Amino acid sequence: MEKSQTKKIIISFAVILLVAVLGGIFVYIGMDWYNELTKPTEWIPNIVIPIVWTIIYIAFAVINFLWFKHGDIPKPTIILMLINAVLNVLWCLTFFTLNLLLIGNIMILLNLIAGFALIVDIFKYKKVFAYILSIYPIWLCIATTLNLALWILN
Repeated sequence: MEKSQTKKIIISFAVILLVAVLGGIFVYIGMDWYNELTKPTEWIPNIVIPIVWTIIYIAFAVINFLWFKHGDIPKPTIILMLINAVLNVLWCLTFFTLNLLLIGNIMILLNLIAGFALIVDIFKYKKVFAYILSIYPIWLCIATTLNLALWILN
């Protein structure tokens, strides 16, 4: 593997870690508020949410590693990945830290759209990577539904 490929892998891992850490900080700040919200009777246990996000971040890291190991990730895909990263962090900030249910729902809807756009884009280049990352927009659908329920109930 070339030195430039190694550098790209390290940068991609750092970005994924930064998104996970920032998101985690924003969620942690707002957990007391979140725990006080009225939730639907059918609700995902709180322990499931960080597990799924960890799996998603690991999937992104593995795919980025494999992709960079054998070449470059196309620029449109990198841009879509960065858009998704920014939207994910903004959702954590607006929803959990700032307690803005409506704006949080707008952020997660934009993230959902961007997540599907990312999978469609990846599918053009690496179908197996798109299948692996399909957990991401599927989870965003679930998270969007839960966010909408919170907005309606609160």
